[in-house]
Amino acid sequence: MALVGVCLSDQNLDDVLCIEQERNALLEFKNRLIDETDRLASWIGEKSDCCKWRGIVCDNMTGHVHQIHLRALDGHCLSEPFTEFEEVSKQQLKGDLSSSLLGLKQLKHLDLSCNDFGWIQVPEFIGSLGNLRYLNLSSSNFGGIIPPQLGNLSQLHTLCLGSFQGDWWHESTSIVNMQWLSNLRLLRHLDMSWVDLSKAMDWFQVINTLPSLAELHFHNSYLLDAHPHVPTLNITSLLLLDLSENEFIDHSLVPQWIFSITSLVSLDLSKCEFNGLIPGSSAHSFRNLTSLKWLHVSRNTFMNSSLVLKELSSSIGNNLISLDISECDISSTALDSLHNLTSLLSLDLSSNQLTNIIPKSLDSIGRLSFLRTLVLSVTRISGPVPFSIGLLSLLEVLDLSSNQLNGSLPGSIGRLSLLKRLDLSSNQFNGSLTDSIGRLSLLKKLDLSFNQFNGSLPNSLGQLSKLEELVFSSSFLTGVVTETHFVKLVHLKYLDGRGNNLILRPRLANWIPPFQLVSLYLNSWSLGPQFPSWLISQRELIDLYISNTEISSPIPKSFWKSFPNLEFLDMSKNQMQGTLNLSGFPALRFLDLSSNRFGGKLPDILNGSRISEMDLSDNLFVGSLHHLICSDDVKTIDMLHLGNNSLSGVIPECWEKWQGLKYLILENNNFSGGIPRTLGRMHNVFILNIRGNKLEGKLPASLMNLTHLEMLELSGNELAGSIPSWIGTELSLLRLLDLRSNKFVGKIPYEVCYLTHIQILDLSNNKLMGDIPKCFNNFSVLSGKDTISGAQFSILTFSKAVFFSVPLVMKGHEYMYSSILRLMRLLDLSNNKLVGHIPSELTSLIKLKSLNLSRNHLTGRIPEKIGDLKELESFDLSLNKLSGELPMSLSSLNSLSSFNVSYNNLTGKIPSSTQLQSLNESCFVGNKLCGHPLSEPCSRVKTPDTDHEEDDGSHGVDWGLIISVVSGFIVGFWVIVAPLIMSRSWRIAYFRFLNDLRYMV
Repeated sequence: MALVGVCLSDQNLDDVLCIEQERNALLEFKNRLIDETDRLASWIGEKSDCCKWRGIVCDNMTGHVHQIHLRALDGHCLSEPFTEFEEVSKQQLKGDLSSSLLGLKQLKHLDLSCNDFGWIQVPEFIGSLGNLRYLNLSSSNFGGIIPPQLGNLSQLHTLCLGSFQGDWWHESTSIVNMQWLSNLRLLRHLDMSWVDLSKAMDWFQVINTLPSLAELHFHNSYLLDAHPHVPTLNITSLLLLDLSENEFIDHSLVPQWIFSITSLVSLDLSKCEFNGLIPGSSAHSFRNLTSLKWLHVSRNTFMNSSLVLKELSSSIGNNLISLDISECDISSTALDSLHNLTSLLSLDLSSNQLTNIIPKSLDSIGRLSFLRTLVLSVTRISGPVPFSIGLLSLLEVLDLSSNQLNGSLPGSIGRLSLLKRLDLSSNQFNGSLTDSIGRLSLLKKLDLSFNQFNGSLPNSLGQLSKLEELVFSSSFLTGVVTETHFVKLVHLKYLDGRGNNLILRPRLANWIPPFQLVSLYLNSWSLGPQFPSWLISQRELIDLYISNTEISSPIPKSFWKSFPNLEFLDMSKNQMQGTLNLSGFPALRFLDLSSNRFGGKLPDILNGSRISEMDLSDNLFVGSLHHLICSDDVKTIDMLHLGNNSLSGVIPECWEKWQGLKYLILENNNFSGGIPRTLGRMHNVFILNIRGNKLEGKLPASLMNLTHLEMLELSGNELAGSIPSWIGTELSLLRLLDLRSNKFVGKIPYEVCYLTHIQILDLSNNKLMGDIPKCFNNFSVLSGKDTISGAQFSILTFSKAVFFSVPLVMKGHEYMYSSILRLMRLLDLSNNKLVGHIPSELTSLIKLKSLNLSRNHLTGRIPEKIGDLKELESFDLSLNKLSGELPMSLSSLNSLSSFNVSYNNLTGKIPSSTQLQSLNESCFVGNKLCGHPLSEPCSRVKTPDTDHEEDDGSHGVDWGLIISVVSGFIVGFWVIVAPLIMSRSWRIAYFRFLNDLRYMV
C-alpha cells in the first residue's frame, strides 16, 4: 500500500506540466494586479499546474508558457458609456504590470486588451519579450508615450496599441517618432487607432518599410499629412486600410497612393472630408482596386460626382459587398449613376441631399435584391414607400428614419421575413398600421415613433416573438391596448409608447406579462385609476416612466420592494397617494414623484444612496427637513425639489454635507426662522429658491460664497435689513434676483450694478429708499451688449428638461413663468419709498420687456429717450410725483400693451400712437392730461381770421397806428430836419458826409 501511494504521488507530480520558475513569475505578475471579480482565482498554489490556470496556454511538450489571454469583457470593449459602467469596470483588471513576465522566456502571445490600467505608461520591459508574435494592449487605458523599445520585438506579427473597437473607450497614448516600427519587418496587423500620431511626421515613410503588412488601422490617430501627391505605396500585400476620422491639413484631394494598393479588400476613409480626385487620371481611380469589397467613405464630398459614382459602378460595383457613402452631399441625380451593385449586402446613403422622391436607382429595387442592410435616414426623401420594397426579401436592417415619407405603410413590408431591425421613426406616415408587421417573425427592434398614424396598435404586434425593442412614442395612436398586443413578446426588454392617447386595459385582472422589461415608458397613457398590479412583476426594470397616466389610488406596499435594479423612476403628474419608502430601491439615481398626493414625512435616504436628482414637489408632505438633510449619508444629490408642500420648522444647519448640490428649491412651504448659514457651503449651487415661506432676519454673509449662483429667489418672506453689497460683488453671475415682498430697508446698493448678466431684477414691495442708482446701464444683457444662451433656469435631467417656475408681475398681473422664463427681461422697483428723478441711464436698457417703478415718490420728468426701449411690453409709473409732459418718444413703443402713469402730476397732450390710444383711460387718470383715450379734449389755440380783420378795418379807426405814425414824424423832424434848417455848420457837415459816401460807393 505504501508503494502504491508513492507511485500515485509521483504520477501526480508528473502531471504538473508547469515550470516552477514560470509559475512564480505568473504569481508575482498577479500580485501587482487588482482583480475585483476574481478572474484570476485559479492562479493559486505553489504546487498547482499553472498551465491549467485561466488564460494560460503552455507548450504540451516543454511546459513553457506560450500564451497569456487576459482580455476582459470577452473582447467586447465598450463603444459607448452604458449605465452599467460600474459593473463593467469591476470586470477589468487594474494595477501595474510586473516585469516578472521576463521570466517567461518562450512567451509568444500576450493579450491584455479591454482592461483599465489607469493611464500608466506601456512598460518598457515588454520590448524585451523577444519571442512575442502577438501583442494586444488595445482599449486598456494606457497613457504617455509608447516606448520605442517595442521595436525590439522583431518576431511580431500582430501589434494592437489602439482601440479600433470603439470611439468612447480610447487610449491616451502618443508616438513622437515611429522609426522603431521599421524593425518589425514581419508585422502583418498594426492597430494604432486613437493613438496620437500628430507629431509622428514620419508615419508614411515608416509604414512603407513594412512589406508584410496586411491590416493597418489608423482610425482617429490625429494624422495631419496624408501625402496626397505621393503616387504609390510599396506595400503590395495590404488588404485593409483604415484612415477614418483623421483631420488632414490638406484634404482637397484623395491621396494618389491609395489607388496604387491593388490588393485592397477593405478601405475606410470615413469623415476624412476629402473633396476631390485628381482630374482625368485613370491611374488614380477606383477602377484599379479590383479586389475591393468594403468601401466606407462617409463625409467625403468627392463622392458626390456622377462621374465618380458611374466609374465605381462600372469598374468594381459588382464586387462590392458593403458601401457607405453617407454624409457625402449626394443628390438624387448623381445617385442615379449608381448601378450594377448586384453583390451589395450593405448600403448606407444616410444624411445626403436626395430629392423629394425615391431615387430611380432605388426604385428599381430588384437590382439590390441581395441587400441585407439599407440605411436611408436623413435624406429628405418623401412620398410613400413603394410596394416593391417587399422584393428585398433578404433585408435584415431597414432604416428610413428622419425623412418626409408619408402615406400608409405598404402591406408588402410583411414579406421582409428576415428583417431584424426596422426604423421608420420621424416621418409623416399616416393611416392605420398594417397587420403585416406581425409577419416579421425575426424582428428584434421596431421604431415607429414620431409619425402621424391613426387608429390603434395592430394585434399582430403580439406575434413578434423575437422582439427586444418596441418604440412607437408620439405617433398619434389611440384606442385600447390589451394583453393580446404582448402575448408572444417574451424577449421584449425596451418598450416606449409615451405620448400617445392609448388606454391599457388587460382583460385579465391578474395579468402577468410574458416579458421582463428593462425600460418602460408609458407617459400620457391611461393606466388608472387603480395602480396597475402587473407592474409589480417587472423586477428587472431599470427605467420606469409612467407620468400623467391617471393613477389616483394608493401605491401597493409591495411596489417599494419590487425593483432592486431601478435607477430612473418618474410617476409625476398623477394623483397617487400614500407614503414613500425608498429602501427597496438601492440603485435609484433619478426620482420624480411631483404633482401627486403623497403625504406624511419625507422619505429616508439610506446608506450608499446613488440618487442624484429628486423631485417631490407639489405633494402633501409635512414635518421637518432635519432627518433628510442631516443624514450623514446624503452626499450625491445634484437637484432637490421639495417646493409646494406643507413642510415646516426651521431649515436645518446641515448643508455642509451637500457639497454637490446644484439646484435647491424649497418654495411655498411653511419654513420659519432664518436662512441657514451653512447654505453658503454649497459652493456648486446654481439655483436657490426659498420663496413663499416665513423666513425672517438678515441675509447671512455666508451666501456670498455661492459664486456660481444664477438664480436667487427669496420673494414672499419676511426678510429684513439692508440689501448687502456683496450680492453684486460676489454673486456676479446672477441672472435672476427676486427679493420681492420682504421687509428690506435702506438704499439700493451701488454694487447691484455689478450684476452685468442680470435679466430679471425684482426688488418690489419692500421699504427701500433713496435714489435709483444711475449705473443700471451696466446691465449688459438688458442693454443688449451681451447675449445669453438658452439653458438658463432649466436643467436637462436623465430623461427630460425641467423648467423652474417663477412668479413675475407683468402688465399689472402676476403670472407664472417657466419654459419662457429665459426670454424675460424685467426690472421691478415698485412699491418702495424711492425718491428723486428717473435716471436717464435706464433708457439704455433696450432689451427690457417690463419696467415697473410705480408706488414710489419719484419726481421730475419722464426721460425724453424712453422711446428707445423698443421691446418694452409693460411700463408702469403710476402713483408717483412725476411732472411735465409725456415724452413724444412714447409713441414709438410699438410693443407696448400695458402702460400706466395714473396719479402723478403730468400735464399736456397724450402722444399719438396705436398702442397709447388703445389703452383704458384709467391708465392716465389723476393727472392734467388731455386727448384720446381721455374724454377731456385738449383746448385749441385760436388762429387769426383774415376776412374778419378786413371787415374791421373798413368800419373803424386804428388809433394805435395813427398815434405811432404822428409820433414818429414829430421825433424825426425835431431830431434831424430842424437842426439842418437852423444851423449852417450842421448843413455843411451833412452834405460833406454825403459827398464822401458817394466816393466810397
